[in-house]
Amino acid sequence: MPNVLERIDPTTRILALVFLTTPLLLSIDLVSASVALACTVLLAPLCGVGPVRLFRRAWPLLILAPLTGLGMLLYGRAGGETYASVWLIKITENSVSLALAVTVRVVAVGLPAVVLTADVDPTRLGDGLSQLWKLPSRFVIGAVAGVRLVTLFRQDWGALNRAQRARGIADGSRLKRMPSLIFGLLVLALRRGAKLATAMEARGFGASEERTWGREARFGSWDVAVLFVCLAVAATALSLAVWTGEFRLLGVTGT
Repeated sequence: MPNVLERIDPTTRILALVFLTTPLLLSIDLVSASVALACTVLLAPLCGVGPVRLFRRAWPLLILAPLTGLGMLLYGRAGGETYASVWLIKITENSVSLALAVTVRVVAVGLPAVVLTADVDPTRLGDGLSQLWKLPSRFVIGAVAGVRLVTLFRQDWGALNRAQRARGIADGSRLKRMPSLIFGLLVLALRRGAKLATAMEARGFGASEERTWGREARFGSWDVAVLFVCLAVAATALSLAVWTGEFRLLGVTGT
C-alpha cells in the first residue's frame, strides 16, 4: 500500500493538520464536516492507513464524539420546533442539528490527526523541527528522547502485568492493582530518565556549542502537494456548506 507521508518531512504533517482542521472550526454544520470526513477516509489509504487500521486507531474517537454531541443536544442553543423540555434540558430542532453537526465535526477534526500521526519517526521529526523550524536544538533533542521513552511505556505496562501474574498477585480486581502498577511504571520511568540524562550528558548533549546534524531535513515538492491537498479539502468542504446554505459561523449564524 503506498504511503505518501513517507515522502514528506514529518513537520509537514503538523502544518497539514493545521491547514485541514483549522478552517473547519469556523462553521458548525453537517455538510462541511461530512465532506471533510469523507475526504479523510478516502485519502487515508494513500497515507498508509487502511480501513482496518484506521478503525483500530480511531475507535476511542468514535466513542467520545457522540458524547460531545449529547451535551449539545441537551443544552445547545434552542431554536425551531421544540421536541422535549425538562427543566434546563430543552431539545429543539436547532439543538438536534447542532448535535449531529458537532458529532460529525469532532470525528472530522480528530480523524486527520489519527492519520497524519501514524508511523511518525521521532528522529526525522526532531531534524525537521531544528533545521526547518529553527527551534533550539537542546529542546528538540530532549523532546525526541521523551517521545522515544513514551513508546516504551506500553511495553513496561505489559511487563509489570506479566510480573504480577507470575507472582500470583494478579487474581484480584484490576482496579485494586492499578495503584501498584502505576507506581511501578513511575519508578521505571524515573530510572530510565536518569540513565538517559547521564548518557546524553556524557555524549555532549549538554554543551553550549551549536550542534551539527547527520541528516538533512528538506521541504520539497511532495510537501507542497500534501499541504495543497489539505487546503483544497478544507476549502471544498466550506464552499459546499456555503453553497447549500448550511454554513453557520460557530453554529450561531447562517447564510
